[in-house]
Amino acid sequence: MNGRYVSVNAHDGRQFQAYLATAIGGSGPGVVLCQEIFGINQAMRDVADFLAEEGYSVLVPDLYWRQKPGVELGYSEEDFQQAFGFYQAFDENAGVDDIRASLNALRQLPECTGSAQGVVGYCLGGKLAYLAACRLPEVACAVGYYGVGIEKALGELEGLQGRRLVLHAAELDQFCPAEARAEIFAAALKTPGVETYLYPGVDHAFARPNGHHFNKPAALMAHERTVA
Repeated sequence: MNGRYVSVNAHDGRQFQAYLATAIGGSGPGVVLCQEIFGINQAMRDVADFLAEEGYSVLVPDLYWRQKPGVELGYSEEDFQQAFGFYQAFDENAGVDDIRASLNALRQLPECTGSAQGVVGYCLGGKLAYLAACRLPEVACAVGYYGVGIEKALGELEGLQGRRLVLHAAELDQFCPAEARAEIFAAALKTPGVETYLYPGVDHAFARPNGHHFNKPAALMAHERTVA
């Protein structure tokens, strides 16, 4: 796939960059893809391209642009420490605003068809996808992969109002341990429209292509549930 970068107008009048992967047929339903803590790196572009092959037009916003535009980190210990620093300083509310701006930008592109839009996110982006589903009425559905910290924001579910939300969790994920998962799954059972899936024997980032914890069977199963 040949993706490209486009400019997105933020709510405060400034602009930030986003990676656009166009649906294989030239146009398709719009999806905003929210990054892990490592920025828009090759893994995130690969995920966007993969979704584009499924027929979606995918926009990946640079969610760190307020701190440092163009962050693209790998998975060395040094890069992880940098990524964790960006994560700790990240403003989630501003991130949701940027998702809204990205949805608006995507709607205006000829590569995007239809009014229904989705949000998919991984790690940091998994929680942001959750928050976007709960806060933004323009989000028709959202999918969060091993989102971190969702158990601290369960009150947000009141805003979901029946929209589809899918949450994928890894059994061995130290960033979302069993106690946190139990809280999330219990709240999900009481909320219409929420689907939760636990993948046994896999760790955080099990769906990252070529990652250390990549588990192909679990990743494929999660993908099938994501695009269902």
